Amino acid sequence: MSFVSLINALPGDVAQGVIWGIMAIGVFLTFRILDFADLTVDGSLATGGAIAVVLILKGVPAPIALLAAFGTGVLAGLVTGLLHTLLGIPGILAGILTQIALYSVNLNILGGSNLAVNVNQYPLLVSLRYLPKTIIISVIFVAVIIGIMYWYFGTEQGSAIRAVGNNPAMSRAQGININLMKVIALALSNGFVALSGGLIAQYQGFADINMGRGAIVIGLAAVIIGEVIGHAIVGKRMNFVLRLTFVVIGAIIYYIVIGVVLWLKMPTNDLKLFTAIIVAIFLAVPYLKGQSQNSFRKAGKRGGSAR
Repeated sequence: MSFVSLINALPGDVAQGVIWGIMAIGVFLTFRILDFADLTVDGSLATGGAIAVVLILKGVPAPIALLAAFGTGVLAGLVTGLLHTLLGIPGILAGILTQIALYSVNLNILGGSNLAVNVNQYPLLVSLRYLPKTIIISVIFVAVIIGIMYWYFGTEQGSAIRAVGNNPAMSRAQGININLMKVIALALSNGFVALSGGLIAQYQGFADINMGRGAIVIGLAAVIIGEVIGHAIVGKRMNFVLRLTFVVIGAIIYYIVIGVVLWLKMPTNDLKLFTAIIVAIFLAVPYLKGQSQNSFRKAGKRGGSAR
């Protein structure tokens, strides 16, 4: 258990964190902006990876393969949105149904449980073997996505999506088609998730039918960790761009923590348990902080009234 080995593993943790941060941005879009618990992401992430690898193996350039991965993610989110809005299926169940369906879809795309792609044979955008290049390209992807999100959510349609997430009843009263806004947000969210899946498959050198398992937990961990750290650093100055940036930082911190857990040689079978504990801790911090502040305020009021 050498400290040098921990430092050597750090660039890989950062690279993974940035790539998964794109997926976390997609989760942030539904979880925080739309206030929709979307479980489609476990399936759409694997779909993005499967599409990207299959197309690259067929000679399609990696950037075009990633665009196709984004498109398939959009379709997956569209299915969830339509199940929810047209058929009246609750959001969580709609996401689960799409996720289950995507398992079979992904098996058919891959032609099996997994499919490898070699960086020595194909010009991949990112790879575990070339970490500096991978980190730079991933950061560029994140910067472009945050820029697009900042522009889009400043438009009339983007503002309508934010309004639907804040107050659906008032949005409907203002003439906003809330069902359409939900479908658009779910499609966009899963597009980013599938794009991240395409990058993850290239990074690790293969697409696997189970590569998206637990993705929603990682995405939520990144969102919660990023929000807690962001509010601690910038407080009320946290704007939309900073929120998205801290979501990515949250993903990086999550993978650094996982790297430390592995460095400490803790059982890998308990990784999901550690993840759940990490998320629970960061979820509890804002609540406990608020409770303590309220307790001080109540004590102060009691003290003032006593005088």
